[in-house]
Amino acid sequence: MARAHLESLLRARKLDVTLTDTSIPRSPDDRASTGLPVVDAALGGGFARGQLSEIVGPRSSGRTAVLCQALAAAAARGELVALVDTTDRFDPVSAGAAGLDLSRVLWIRDTGDAARALKATTLVLQAGNFGIVAFDLADVPAPALRAFPFTTWLRIAKIVEGSQTVALIVGSDRIARSPGGVTLTLESPVREPRVQWTGSSHRARFVAGVDPKARVVGGR
Repeated sequence: MARAHLESLLRARKLDVTLTDTSIPRSPDDRASTGLPVVDAALGGGFARGQLSEIVGPRSSGRTAVLCQALAAAAARGELVALVDTTDRFDPVSAGAAGLDLSRVLWIRDTGDAARALKATTLVLQAGNFGIVAFDLADVPAPALRAFPFTTWLRIAKIVEGSQTVALIVGSDRIARSPGGVTLTLESPVREPRVQWTGSSHRARFVAGVDPKARVVGGR
């Protein structure tokens, strides 16, 4: 029933078939900027289109902030983006306040069923015409992730190969990436200078944000 409902939603938005969009370049070296200069510099301009990449790190490392910024940058370019939110972590109010045009977001919320969320991700990727499709597995228990066959990630990489789409996995630890994709590892903000505070004194301060420290693995 969940699959049928998703397919009906895709048909309603005319996204049930693989589409082409000449407004999004498809050269092998094309990159989707994250909108974060430091991260883009490390990625060589952004995430490679037609590849499966991942954003990983512990809680409070900035992984959600980087993802939202990447989605916002894609939406600002006029692209459609999709987020498969396996454990209902996405906060649309905060994302909208941060600059994400929610009218260009397909948000698929689930109830923690990773297998069902995977099916939804596959359907969206097969529909095509998305600049970024993110599969958020950050709070999914490790045993559930290990239950996925290794061929799962090979299949996802094959679906987006040669397309304009960036497939992104968000998780606590490394899960998978395609040969041309990257692992963007974010470290926990354990040092005080990386935490941004607001307030007039040390007794009345609030966390205003975190400067993520990123490390790229596998970039070409």
